[in-house]
Amino acid sequence: MNKELIRTIKFTLFSISAGVIEIGLFTLLSKITPWPYWPCYLIALVASVIWNFTLNREYTFKSTANIPKAFTLVIIFYLIFTPASTILGNYLAESLHWNDILVTLINMALNFVLEFLYDKYVVFRGTIDSKGR
Repeated sequence: MNKELIRTIKFTLFSISAGVIEIGLFTLLSKITPWPYWPCYLIALVASVIWNFTLNREYTFKSTANIPKAFTLVIIFYLIFTPASTILGNYLAESLHWNDILVTLINMALNFVLEFLYDKYVVFRGTIDSKGR
């Protein structure tokens, strides 16, 4: 139980750091470019995914999982999550005129919960804590 609490805290802290990267890059792109919501969101999301995967594989899940295979599983997750969150985000920001940063924060919260579950039960299943063995 204690080990899982620590794992959850690590995932949360690394996700916060990825979130800072995502929201920072998103804000920068949305302020300095004339681009609509979706390209700013996608670029920021990709940067944060690479950061988050790298840190969580190494320190949270301590996994020796094959990196290309594990990252391919992450890509599969994002092949579903990204279009859904991009379409939803673009609709909320562009059609309903919700604040684009609020929309991004909502997408980030959904991403946080879904990615933790997916990483734990799919990507790193069977290899969690294998790095120290």
